[in-house]
Amino acid sequence: MSRDAAPGRDDQRDELLRLADGRPIVLIGMMGAGKTTVGRRLAARLGRHFVDSDEEVEKAAGMSIEDIFRTHGEADFRTGEVRVIARLLKDRGMVLGTGGGAFMNAETRALIKASAISVWIKADFELLFQRVSRRSNRPLLKTANPRETLMKLIEQRYPTYAEADVTVVSSDVPQDQVASEVIEAILARFGAGKTADHD
Repeated sequence: MSRDAAPGRDDQRDELLRLADGRPIVLIGMMGAGKTTVGRRLAARLGRHFVDSDEEVEKAAGMSIEDIFRTHGEADFRTGEVRVIARLLKDRGMVLGTGGGAFMNAETRALIKASAISVWIKADFELLFQRVSRRSNRPLLKTANPRETLMKLIEQRYPTYAEADVTVVSSDVPQDQVASEVIEAILARFGAGKTADHD
């Protein structure tokens, strides 16, 4: 980063923090969209801490998400996820990365809308499939046809994800660039004389 780029970044950070007024920034989107990586970069840029809701669910349950799905089923996992996210949203000054299905829950969605700024990290199918294929810990994709399963999940979830405050398209670029685009998108949505309050 060049020296003269630093003040601009600092100004953006200060303005975003002022607009957010302590509210968590919540990243939503499909598995493989880059929520965790972007979230960590974003938190570092803003001087906030990053929390991954899936990791917190695993801590609360004392087992991996894969084991929760296998032992108790998806419904139990979602119940625990709602409780964990409700607790996490009380933590001001945080960037929260959520699991792909979290925002689909009406209760969780209402909590996020009421107390946080939500950002949809949107990625196209091929990029998502390329990324999720590298890892085997995706319970929802343990099907006979993972491509078809992922496509169906996208069709089901994208209309609801579109309710997020802002949308940032994640392409195959450095995640630090996506983090910059998140900051710019939030400023464009809430800045320029607009109020940060929304309902």
